[in-house]
Amino acid sequence: MLKIGCHLSAAKGYAAMGRDALSIGANTFQFFTRNPRGGKARALDPEDESKFLSLMRENRMGPFVAHAPYTMNVCSGDEKTRAFGRSVLADDLERLERLPGNFYNFHPGSHVGQGAEEGIRRIADTLNEALTPEMNTTVLLETMAGKGSEVGRSFEELRAILDRVELSEKVGVCLDTCHVFDAGYDLVGDPDGVLTEFDRVIGLGRLKAVHLNDSKNPLGSRKDRHELIGKGQIGFGALLHFARHPAVRDLPLILETPNDLSGHGREIAEISLEWKKLDKSL
Repeated sequence: MLKIGCHLSAAKGYAAMGRDALSIGANTFQFFTRNPRGGKARALDPEDESKFLSLMRENRMGPFVAHAPYTMNVCSGDEKTRAFGRSVLADDLERLERLPGNFYNFHPGSHVGQGAEEGIRRIADTLNEALTPEMNTTVLLETMAGKGSEVGRSFEELRAILDRVELSEKVGVCLDTCHVFDAGYDLVGDPDGVLTEFDRVIGLGRLKAVHLNDSKNPLGSRKDRHELIGKGQIGFGALLHFARHPAVRDLPLILETPNDLSGHGREIAEISLEWKKLDKSL
């Protein structure tokens, strides 16, 4: 079953996001847990949570992806920045337990001159501090484009983090198609080979969600500029081929393209139509 959605605003609460998703033909979605530049999360609303859970059950929606704010850099060289990141991570994971069985995605962070090895150590240490055996949320490390001193620009760096996490079953990976393309993984010329390499280094069992984005920039540019599906350097055909791979096709596919709600609806409709055509041709 195709699971596809987009990034939605959480300003009006969970139930409103669920209704927005349904209005554009989506059966999953992503949202920021708080302002993407930091700050406090919305006040908890048990009634809103209950309505949302009912909506998900009735419409067979989910799982959804909660996205940490961009300011959460748990491998920073600055202790105050790391402390902020640890507090956000702990608070977000506690809140998500009220909506169990979903995903929490975050950018691993930037080591800011300390070196990737030190950044990897700090990220793993933070996860070891935050994860518990009882939690029902899976934490996802996002693949990164490699700009600046980002950690996670290669599958090997993500594997190095995973190898250091004690409760490894609580952690997976969210693959961003724009990011990996910009990092140098050729989704146009050899999309199946990219997944073969992911399996060799990390293991396809760790792949839990996909950010389905085209890229404004060419292969290996390390720029991280998302484009509308089919309007960028990857292209509609390559993205659809990738999304239909047996290791990917049942995962949540989240659009983070530069679009409004109706535009995302058009992208979802186009992908869904081609998906059905290909299913019928088998």
